[in-house]
Amino acid sequence: MDTKRVETISGRVDSAVSSPDSVEDELELSTVRHRPEGLEQLEAQTRFSRKELQILYRGFKNECPSGVVNEETFKVIYAQFFPQGDASTYAHFLFNAFDTDHNGSVSFEDFVMGLSILLRGSIQEKLNWAFNLYDINKDGYITKEEMLDIMKAIYDMMGKCTYPALREEAPQQHVEVFFQKMDKNKDGVVTIDEFIDCCQNDENIMRSMHLFENVL
Repeated sequence: MDTKRVETISGRVDSAVSSPDSVEDELELSTVRHRPEGLEQLEAQTRFSRKELQILYRGFKNECPSGVVNEETFKVIYAQFFPQGDASTYAHFLFNAFDTDHNGSVSFEDFVMGLSILLRGSIQEKLNWAFNLYDINKDGYITKEEMLDIMKAIYDMMGKCTYPALREEAPQQHVEVFFQKMDKNKDGVVTIDEFIDCCQNDENIMRSMHLFENVL
């Protein structure tokens, strides 16, 4: 997710919280199919206040009146942020990262838990979340092929109108550099410990990974 867009979301939440007339006291649950967990439980599980959760829920329900979002709807919503490219493949990977119980839908709980990490999580939590995103088959390892799939999806989403123009071979080159540094024992896969250790201790990789942070 774009850093500026994250700041915008956070700013809107803060602005709405400061206005007592901006939200009702309780969530409106009568018309939704999926009822979210109680506010107190979500408040305890995330870094959002009760008022912030109410605001986020209203926005979520606006886009997803049934209380859950399927992958196709998620792709349509996410594509609006990247009209210059094809965001469908990356949105697929992102949807799977938010769909923590892998049931084919993202509930408000799924959404707000992920958003809490992306907006207000620690570096460790964000890197854990990113590792889960890149671990496409969820086997606990990132392969070079998985990393390349994600990277190609990112470049597709950024589109042809970026400046400076992106070369066709750029995704492969990025992956070769990242993977060589991350796969410290050269066994052909990157574990979560290798991933986090490398990202935290290599300033160049952290700078390069800004490309990833922009589209989380």
